[in-house]
Amino acid sequence: MSIRERLSGNEAAATAMKQINPDVVAAFPITPSTEIPQYFSTFVNNGQVDTEFVAVESEHSAMSACIGAQAAGGRAMTATSANGLSLMWEMIYIASSLRLPIVMSLVNRAVSGPLNIHNDHSDAMGARDSGWIQLFSENNQEAYDNLIMAHRIAEHKDVLLPLMVCQDGFITSHSIENIELIEDEKVKEFVGKYNPEHYLLNDKEPIAIGPLDLQAYLFEHKKQQADGMRNAKKVILEVAKDFEKMTGRKYGFFEEYKMEDSEVVIVCMNSTAGTTKATVDELREKGIKAGLLKIRVFRPFPAEEIAEALRNAKAIAVMDKADSLNACGGALFEDVVSGMYTAGIHVPTVSYVYGVGGRDTTVSDIATVYEDLIKIKDTGKLGNPYRYLGIREGK
Repeated sequence: MSIRERLSGNEAAATAMKQINPDVVAAFPITPSTEIPQYFSTFVNNGQVDTEFVAVESEHSAMSACIGAQAAGGRAMTATSANGLSLMWEMIYIASSLRLPIVMSLVNRAVSGPLNIHNDHSDAMGARDSGWIQLFSENNQEAYDNLIMAHRIAEHKDVLLPLMVCQDGFITSHSIENIELIEDEKVKEFVGKYNPEHYLLNDKEPIAIGPLDLQAYLFEHKKQQADGMRNAKKVILEVAKDFEKMTGRKYGFFEEYKMEDSEVVIVCMNSTAGTTKATVDELREKGIKAGLLKIRVFRPFPAEEIAEALRNAKAIAVMDKADSLNACGGALFEDVVSGMYTAGIHVPTVSYVYGVGGRDTTVSDIATVYEDLIKIKDTGKLGNPYRYLGIREGK
């Protein structure tokens, strides 16, 4: 029987880490993820876990310590946000290239500068091509559930890639919600033990970690990383199926909300999906066929499946909580339209960059996006496909 509890998103993440009981947690504080290692350190101090907690001097050192621990044969975890992820930059690429299935809780926050501690997705989007699997979480329950599934996905022999579980800073990380926890023993059984095939402390098989890798082999090794990311699609669904059997909670690459007959559709990630669902409900009461496609898995990107889910829409808006600064839309928009084009599906699609630096995005804001989509559907005129939502013009 599940355990009913009231937790913030950070508490939920720390609780999942406690139940997983990794061998090593290395972390450095940064708002708004600081509470996760703080809460976890109390579990260490109270003897509720036997994890080696390493309080390091920087986020670069945190990821370095996780790399060392995972390479040695242990299970390692960490948490960070924004500039902390930026300071890890060199090491997150090394972690993925070494095929080390480290799990990180990434509490999304704007990357400086100028300095801003509030939520957008610029940190995760900056790392989208670093070779890490990326799962996004609408609410505290999903942040908890994604972390419980994370090691099973990352450690699979056909994947062996690090994984970050994303949730929105302050919006979910510090908001308290009702949540259903899984019993400790069930989590322990579900996650299982980490049994790496190759590791530094195996005296029967001496190996080198991080050797020089020049023209003769690096290309092939990068292709192997790409293969692992492609393999992750199948593994993610397999793990989700086992998770559903245990909890009754179903997860896929994305969630389709009232998509059966939808004509105007928004595609978005994380907590904005909750606001969009409320907007969809209001519009449905008025007879407007609105729908939502909430992306859960951003890396690997399920291009074919997303394109198929959007096939019957008449107009689509893809919402990015970060600007790629490329003059042609956000990262999610680019991936969605690329997947649709490759699949031969041509639906008028616009990009909306929104919520940068924590700018509020309300039901009424989302409603204006649907109003724009209705105009596109009715007139067939796309207009400017690269748009901003909620910005003060001239500022």
